[in-house]
Formats: sequence, structure tokens, C-alpha cells
Amino acid sequence: MISNDKYIELARTYGTPLFVYDGDMMLERFRDLFRFIPCDRLNVHYALKANSNPALLTLLRDAGAGIDAVSPGEVVLAMALGFAPEKIIYTANNMTDAEFDRVMKTGVTVNIGSLSRLKKCAKSHPGARICLRFNPDVCDGDNEKTMTGGDLTKFGILLDDADTAAAIAAEGNLHIIGLHEHTGSGLQHAESVLKSMDNLMAIATKERFSELEFLDFGGGFKVPYKEDEARIDYVDMGNKIAVKFDNFCRQYGKELLMRFEPGKYLAAECGTLIMEVNTIKHNRTRTIAGCNSGFPHLIRPVLYGAYHRIENLTNPEGVPALYDVCGNICETGDRFAEQRELPEIREYDLLAVKNAGAYCYSMGSVYNLRPMPGEVVLKDGNVADFRPALSDEELVAQILRK
Repeated sequence: MISNDKYIELARTYGTPLFVYDGDMMLERFRDLFRFIPCDRLNVHYALKANSNPALLTLLRDAGAGIDAVSPGEVVLAMALGFAPEKIIYTANNMTDAEFDRVMKTGVTVNIGSLSRLKKCAKSHPGARICLRFNPDVCDGDNEKTMTGGDLTKFGILLDDADTAAAIAAEGNLHIIGLHEHTGSGLQHAESVLKSMDNLMAIATKERFSELEFLDFGGGFKVPYKEDEARIDYVDMGNKIAVKFDNFCRQYGKELLMRFEPGKYLAAECGTLIMEVNTIKHNRTRTIAGCNSGFPHLIRPVLYGAYHRIENLTNPEGVPALYDVCGNICETGDRFAEQRELPEIREYDLLAVKNAGAYCYSMGSVYNLRPMPGEVVLKDGNVADFRPALSDEELVAQILRK
């Protein structure tokens, strides 16, 4: 756990806005899954889209993690950092022919989520070893925009089309070595994971798919964002997952590998965005605390209505008051929090936005031509890596390609 004093020290040393990542916490969350799910054939593939910081990826690589990649760029990054092709699964959607062919040449496991792409694969890569992604027909997640199962999603082959998929694969001599599903991000109900498993395992018969080596049940493990939010009992859920999977393997007649692809669960809690307050404004019924960061650095509140805890690092004992914590972007919706009770905020106070490790920097942009913040990774309490923010001149040089 990083102390407030340490956050303040890092902010003074490296400037703000600044993302700080606790590498030890990320590794602890990675190891959690092996403690929760008592299966000696469990593989954990980190969803790289959650946070692509190279230092964090290197820690996970050394701990034995695999990678869930969703673009050719993510495959290139993972391989450049030393992840072996067999440790990477590629699960893009609506991919182009050129994209598909490029990734197939790398030797990573390609996960196909449409009959259209499966037919093309059978023609262009007969004999290939591939995985099929199915829509688990279970809808869950912390926001409708992050739910990846059910009738309204673009992801996965329908369970009803399992026989059609098997026939296309047989015709093209494709070897289906894995089946995959993903229900959503920030699953609200533990039962959704178990139901999704049931639905995938129901189509994973030896008669239909005789060469399976693994089943991949996606990610979406929830972490608490609010102060009073309870943690899900993952020990109980993990035991149920292991029993269910072992029963399936006995019926299938082979001990398959079990895969999960957490992103948020590993990365969210390890990250904090530190920003400085530069303006206090009283607008009749609102007190606005204006900061030197904005939604391009942490878009989840604007995009999803997501809640992130905010702490006043430099005045934690101040008298509580209500604030709209706003950014420096030219949009009214640029708020990190609205009517949030916080210890008195003064100009030049440092605020910490918590749970900022997943889908924050990785979804960032340079809207308004403000550079993305610097990033610090701590390991064993010490700075293991620092990536500085670009200067305005460096950002413009990139745009002008100078």
C-alpha cells in the first residue's frame, strides 16, 4: 500500500498530473486468482487493453502471465516484451483480412468470433489451429457499454450456431483447440460467471469439437470502486468454478486447460492519478475545484458514469464540503466527480483519483492538445520505472512528424 506521503513525494519529484502504479499490488491480484481457483491447469492471460505500461507487463511476464490481445499492435508489444507466441491469444473483432493474415503469421492463438471470419480462415489458412469465441448468452457488467454477452452485443458466435461453426471448421480442416466466451467487464453477479461456463461447456462436446486443449472463460472480475462497496467472495466462486470445470473435463474425457483473461481485476486498484488543484470557484450552488488534468486522462466518469474515489492528499483532515471536481478541458462534462463530499480543497492541494490503473491511461487521448501524464511504477516501495509526459513541443512534433 502506497502512503499519502509517498504520493506527495512522487508528485513533487515528477510533477503532475501523474499516474502512479503499485507493481506489488498488481502481482498480488494476479496471484489471487490462483489462490481463489483451486485448479492446477489454470492459465491467466492479462487483458493488455486495460493498461499497456511496459514495466507492468514485464512484471506480469516474469510472474508467468499470458496476454489477451485485441489488436495487432498489442500482439507486437507483447512479443517485443518477450511474451512467447503460445502465451498470447488474439481476440480482435471485425478484423480486416490483412490484420488477420498478419497475426496468423506470428504463431499466436487466434480467436475467431464470427462465422464470416471462420469461413475466410478456412479458405485462406486450411489446417490452422484456432480458437472459437461464442456469445455466452449471459448479459452482465458494470455498464451496458461493457456487457459483451446477450442479444445486443457484436461479440462472438451464437451458441445456436455451434454445429455450423464445427462444420465450417471440418470443411477447412481447421483444428479447433479452444473455445472462448466473455460476459462483460465488472461483473455484478458471481452467478453470471458460472452460467456462462455452463453455456460454453454445453456446446463443447467431444462429438462437435474433438481436439480441444483449453476453455477460456474471459475476464470481467469486479473490483470495488466505492468506499462502501463489498468485495465479491471469490474464494467461494473459485471453488465452484474448479468443481464445475473438473466435472466437465471428466465428461469430455480429457484434462483441458482453464483460461481466464482479467484486466480490470489485476490493474484497477494498482493505479492512482495524482493531480493538482489550481482553481477554486464558487458558482452560487456549486463549489468547483479545478484541476490540471481532465477527462482525456481518465475518461471513465464521462464515458460510463463511473465512480472513482478521490482523496485530498495534502489536506486530509480538512472540514468536509461538497465539490464538483473538474478538469481543464473545454467541455462542461469534464468532471471527475459531482457534488462529492471531500475534505476542504484549497488551491495547490494534491488530489488522488483511486482505482485508476485500468482503462484510464490506456483509453487516454491528447484532446485539446494536452499531453498524457507521466507514469511511475513502484516495486518493493521504490521507483522501478518512470515514463515522462511529453512536453507541448514534443507532442506537436509528433503531430507534425518532425
